Amino acid sequence: MDSLEKDGCEKIFTDYISEAKSKDPGLEEAIQYCRSGDTLVVWRLDRLGRNMEDLIRIVNQLNENGVIFHSLQENITMDKSRSTSQLIFHLFVAFAEFERNLILERSAAGRVAARARGRNGGRPEKLSEEDHKPLRKLVENGTPIKSIAERWNVSRTTIYRYLDKVEKIKDERKKREVALCD
Repeated sequence: MDSLEKDGCEKIFTDYISEAKSKDPGLEEAIQYCRSGDTLVVWRLDRLGRNMEDLIRIVNQLNENGVIFHSLQENITMDKSRSTSQLIFHLFVAFAEFERNLILERSAAGRVAARARGRNGGRPEKLSEEDHKPLRKLVENGTPIKSIAERWNVSRTTIYRYLDKVEKIKDERKKREVALCD
């Protein structure tokens, strides 16, 4: 944001969503807002699109509308009138996508290595295996879920989720027992 303001951008559009999502309302609004002769500025190329296809499609759309594109970090400006800017843009896009893919590969490898060491990520379970019997007994005796949740200092959703998990484990054990008998 500071870089965009420092560059003299008059209107700044933002998106606060995960990269996994396919919609970028801020980007779509920015593209709709731009008129011929305007310059759309991004901090980095990866802020404009998720992959090379997206970036090229968006920049071509901007060029067709007479909008100049500029990326601050890569210091490239793309408009119809410059043939060399198109070559440079495509090279930077390819490098940006390559870098993003490397990051994704490293992250995936890190998660696999962590799982191999017994770390699954995420929050720790609120209820342990030792809580199984007393929890089941309370439910079977008709204790309201709200009371159980208050007693263990968790939400009702956690209790229901845990009960679901216990049922699935029981079902799996039954399936294995049946499979062993066949």
